[in-house]
Amino acid sequence: MTRHESPRFRVSIAAIAGTIAVFLYAALAAVQILVLNPLAFAPGKTLGQVHADLAQAGEAIGAPFVLAILGLGPALAVLLMLLLSRQPAVGIRAIGIGYAVLLAFGAAAYFIASFGPGMALADTYLTSGADHSGWSFVLYAVSAVAIVVAAVLTLVPQRGAGRQPLNHPKLAE
Repeated sequence: MTRHESPRFRVSIAAIAGTIAVFLYAALAAVQILVLNPLAFAPGKTLGQVHADLAQAGEAIGAPFVLAILGLGPALAVLLMLLLSRQPAVGIRAIGIGYAVLLAFGAAAYFIASFGPGMALADTYLTSGADHSGWSFVLYAVSAVAIVVAAVLTLVPQRGAGRQPLNHPKLAE
């Protein structure tokens, strides 16, 4: 068996890919909340001007809170990757479920992290707090697909996963 065929190698690659996906999701969510959405609230203004308008209105984006909430997903992804590196017997299917669930919960983290900044922008520009940039659709779509993937991986039986012979001496009796 070559290195690329070993179960441990496949587990490592799947865990690394899942962790990267969660990091990319969190990065896009942070850029959406801290840059794209504020610029969409005030077309034609720079980000500095938007922050000046917020300060003049007594509001703030609250970047530390946003980054703290969005940092939970990547932290959990790294933790999952480290746990999986100690359990090479875990199948690719279980890894897919784990990372799909993390991506699915990204929508909730995005909503929580974006609520305060959205309200600050709404109060400053006297409009609704809803997303004004279309990039939030990408985040919600990824989370929706992740929910479907997790459900399919969980509910659809695995091919070749029929009954296995009992190898345990007490159970084989």
